[in-house]
Amino acid sequence: MALFRLLPSALLCIAVTVAANARGDGPHDERTDAIEVIGHYENAVGTSNAASQGYITPKLIEARPLLRPGEVLEFVPGVVVTQHSGEGKANQFFLRGFNLDHGTDFATSVAGVPVNMPTHAHGQGYSDLNFLIPELISRVDYKKGPYYAQEGDFSSAGAAHFHYFDKLKEGIADITLGGSGYRRTLLANSPEVANGNLLYAFEYVGNNGPWENPTRFAKQNGVLRYSLGDAGDRHSVTLMAYQARWNSTDQIPQRAVTTGQLSRFGAVDPSDGGNTERFSLSYERRHTHGDHEFQLNAFAMRYRMRLYSNFTYFMNDPVNGDQFEQADRRTVIGIAPTWLSIGSLRGLESIFKFGLTLRRDAIGMVGLYNTLQRDRISTVREDSVEQNSMGGFVEHSLQWTDWMRSVAGARMDRYWFNVTSNIAANSGRTSDQIVSPKLNLIFGPFFQTEFFVSAGSGFHSNDGRGTVARVDPATLAPVVSAPALVRTRGSEIGARTEWVRDLQSSIALWQLKLGSELVFAGDAGTTQATRPSRRNGIEWSNRYRPRDWLSIDADLSASKSQFSDFDPLGNRIPGSINRVASMGASVTDFGALSGALQMRYFGPRPLIEDGSVQSRSTLLWNARVGYRFDRKLRLAVDMLNLFNHRASDIDYLYESRLRGEASPATDMHFHPVEPRTLRVALIANF
Repeated sequence: MALFRLLPSALLCIAVTVAANARGDGPHDERTDAIEVIGHYENAVGTSNAASQGYITPKLIEARPLLRPGEVLEFVPGVVVTQHSGEGKANQFFLRGFNLDHGTDFATSVAGVPVNMPTHAHGQGYSDLNFLIPELISRVDYKKGPYYAQEGDFSSAGAAHFHYFDKLKEGIADITLGGSGYRRTLLANSPEVANGNLLYAFEYVGNNGPWENPTRFAKQNGVLRYSLGDAGDRHSVTLMAYQARWNSTDQIPQRAVTTGQLSRFGAVDPSDGGNTERFSLSYERRHTHGDHEFQLNAFAMRYRMRLYSNFTYFMNDPVNGDQFEQADRRTVIGIAPTWLSIGSLRGLESIFKFGLTLRRDAIGMVGLYNTLQRDRISTVREDSVEQNSMGGFVEHSLQWTDWMRSVAGARMDRYWFNVTSNIAANSGRTSDQIVSPKLNLIFGPFFQTEFFVSAGSGFHSNDGRGTVARVDPATLAPVVSAPALVRTRGSEIGARTEWVRDLQSSIALWQLKLGSELVFAGDAGTTQATRPSRRNGIEWSNRYRPRDWLSIDADLSASKSQFSDFDPLGNRIPGSINRVASMGASVTDFGALSGALQMRYFGPRPLIEDGSVQSRSTLLWNARVGYRFDRKLRLAVDMLNLFNHRASDIDYLYESRLRGEASPATDMHFHPVEPRTLRVALIANF
């Protein structure tokens, strides 16, 4: 990677240092008070086990404008969140050289309930965050890399865990209106009930979007959470309910736009879309007794989805078209107890932690059907799957000296799959297990600076249907079964410093190797297990608060991704992201005014293995201006895509055939970013 790619962050850090020195706040070797919170992040020296681990505060989420709920993840340095379909579908995620599709290799949870769906109808690890309510988030814990014993499946690139408040500071009533028929209402509060707090939130969102085929997105969302106790002895029960329906404008071929057959916001198949629902009940328990702590997460969830897509149009069926339905119906239960003990080992401070994770996905039906305007024509495959997993981890932290500590751990995971298919050859049972060691070394602080060395092994599971498959469901040709669990190996060196007053800066050099890459297949709309791969890169993150009312965040990531085996087609990984930059500034409590400006850039990606075709880069700016009438009432005006850039949310290269074309054509297929959009919110507190 060329050094000039790091120039913007280098200039930023130099400018910040000069500004600090100009104020007389330059480096002070004698300073010992740690900065616990710089603006929007809790990333102080001594708070994490790796340079790429951190915590996001609700102040950032409140300050910045969001087009979609899932974009909260963009506050994790290096993460890009996009969309290639309707609003009710899971977002597209990018991080550390990955096109993570809809969540593969990035684990998420909300209020203790995991979001990733294994053996999902649309793609392995599918993570639909549309039920997230940003105003309820009390904290986001993020980690990158396979160095954490508590993280299991889907976490090789990273993980983010969203925690909800037990009690809101004040009740919230929000009415938001915007362009393209956008409307949102939110009512939330947390009154005291029977010595505890009952948090409730009810949300409705409707939107048509800028598309010629209106999205007609309608979302109903609710949370009930009862919490009892204090930080040392706490219980909480959370009920979450979410339903949504939508029409989709999926990615469209560039040739149709060039010839004028479609506009940038047109659709080839206006009957694409879907509906989904998710209901969960969870219990969280935390009990501290002296130097011992016990935590328990338990959950039960019911999930349904029907998704109608057409990515190749009339390539396979020139008469009826290529629309297909992906359907998923499942019940999920799980439990995760964790024990922690603080003590000493031969006079050294010691923290011992171990835990279990058990999960059962009873997938009553996961199906793929050929459809015409959402009516089924034929069944490609229909399966029921019982997927069970059990994991155990142990982690030991030891303070060797005043300036060195280690965190060593390991986890073991075992999976069982039982597939019953409408195609007898694709029914069967299988199981697999894997052991993943982890190690983090932390040195410092030296002059308010820490250094980190991390290494670990992780894994991702493959779709359970693929682990027993013997024939292709469409052609009945023989196929080779996929391995159930695929190992990943990663390492990282980094540093975090507070040497300059009011500035936190961290840098990490990392690498990651995967035994099998999961890539998007345009003709099926799913991910497929392919070749082994390797990635390496650098991340630079900066948090600066020069004034009490001003916070500045700037992040730069650069990476290189390639397949690690030889193939004459090439070794570039289609869709792998190589450069990400983001910068944001927030003004709060500046009299009655507040505001924010956010920039996000992600660079071109190879779309074919030899790298001869690249996607476009994307640069977007969002802005917010707020005015507080009094302590209880405020106005927020958001301008999304401030400069109305014509760019893509996603680009693919594959074959498709439009109606009337004599033969399929390989072409760029893209989903445009939404044009400049105005949203106005009136928020009352009570």
